[in-house]
Amino acid sequence: MAKLMRLDKYLADMGCGTRTQVKDAIKKGRVSINDEKIKSPETKIDIETTIVYMDGQPISYVQTEYYMLNKPQGVVSATEDRKYKTVIDLIDDKSRKDLFPVGRLDIDTEGLLLITNDGDLAHRLLSPKKHVDKTYYVELDSKIPANAKEEMLQGITLEEEFKTMPATLELLNETTCYLTIREGKFHQVKRMFEYFGCTVTYLKRISMGPLTLDETLKVGEYRLLTKEELLQLKSL
Repeated sequence: MAKLMRLDKYLADMGCGTRTQVKDAIKKGRVSINDEKIKSPETKIDIETTIVYMDGQPISYVQTEYYMLNKPQGVVSATEDRKYKTVIDLIDDKSRKDLFPVGRLDIDTEGLLLITNDGDLAHRLLSPKKHVDKTYYVELDSKIPANAKEEMLQGITLEEEFKTMPATLELLNETTCYLTIREGKFHQVKRMFEYFGCTVTYLKRISMGPLTLDETLKVGEYRLLTKEELLQLKSL
């Protein structure tokens, strides 16, 4: 079945301008379909079969995009911010203008962040009912107490009477570890270690569900998800 869409929405979705701007471009004859200039913004087109050109350049329609980002420090997990650069600003070659980060990492936290416009997938990954594991590499300013591993496995009660779900602590040495949690409350990892008198000095997310940070991605770099990674995420 044909998937029909207004020409102005098609172009606006693909970042060719605002709806007002693309309407103006269409009316000025800058847009063509199959070598025919189209001057009506309301023209319905099949997004799967129609070839649209703007100023002679083909504009392919992309419905969903999925990027793996190795988030750097100093960048906020938001779509826009007046003070800081956002994770969306880092995706230079995006086709969609409606991308957003799935969940958030603190401004001083690095690591795996999924950027997409797939709201259904984001909901499944973030839903508390799904209990999707998130693993972090953690460096601390002091020795991890001997009882931390067992207490985290049982769940610990933080401020506001919030008790964490069972978390898995894997010690690497006295002050570094991997921590796997199943929810993502505000500053949760930092607060969990503060409970034991430790301050997090470096934090990096390395996995979320079946998705693992690509070790070849330098801090601030990104890539599209592979088909295999996307299938694994959608199988949740």
